[in-house]
Amino acid sequence: MMRNILIIGIGAGNPDHMTVQAIEALNRADVLFMPDKGTEKAALQQLRRRICDRFIRNPDYRTVTVAIPQRAPAGSDYRGSVDDWHARIAASYQRLFSEELAEGQCGALLVWGDPALYDSTLRIVERIRASGFALDYEVIPGISSVQVLAARHRIALNRIGEPVLITTGRKLADGFPADQDSVVVMLDGDQTFRHVASAELDIYWGAYLGTPDELLISGRLTEVMAEIEATRAQARQRHGWIMDVYLLRRNRPA
Repeated sequence: MMRNILIIGIGAGNPDHMTVQAIEALNRADVLFMPDKGTEKAALQQLRRRICDRFIRNPDYRTVTVAIPQRAPAGSDYRGSVDDWHARIAASYQRLFSEELAEGQCGALLVWGDPALYDSTLRIVERIRASGFALDYEVIPGISSVQVLAARHRIALNRIGEPVLITTGRKLADGFPADQDSVVVMLDGDQTFRHVASAELDIYWGAYLGTPDELLISGRLTEVMAEIEATRAQARQRHGWIMDVYLLRRNRPA
């Protein structure tokens, strides 16, 4: 018999964003594997546990903590450093799946937002399967930070008949795409919007979305950029970590 893993999207931070499907999946799991990324993200670990306490009806489930290794500095080989990092995470998960999950049992991984959007869990589980480890899995989608950002700013992500590009700060560093009107930027620890600042761009920024610490700022990029930088720095110092996302949009369609 195979071991089974549920990869459950648990939303961006508000427990009310848990879907019925996600709640039912939590209640199918015998073992919950909880990633531990260190003390600076302890608040996220606590939120995972509050979600479990609120929604799991089966008192017999177990939790297993998974220490997540630090990623080596990317240097000139970003993909290589990520591949090495994923290999180390996969080895850790595979060992714990083997030790903590009996054949025929069901385990669960709780993923922030949606597992299909800038998250590596699916790739890591596929890496484990490719090694020959007998494992099957199911993906339960969740509400992403991108969806919450749009909802909290009360905007549509795209203009009528136009696309929206979802990218990263690393890619935005190459410049605002000339053929795009609306660009969502994730995983930007360097506030790359500073390097594309233009009076032609508006920004809709949010941090800690869906949590009591939520922060929202919007306006002409050149006018609110300094406010976002100061607010972000203060919040990071206060909490020890920050998760944010933003939409950049031409105020006149290209």
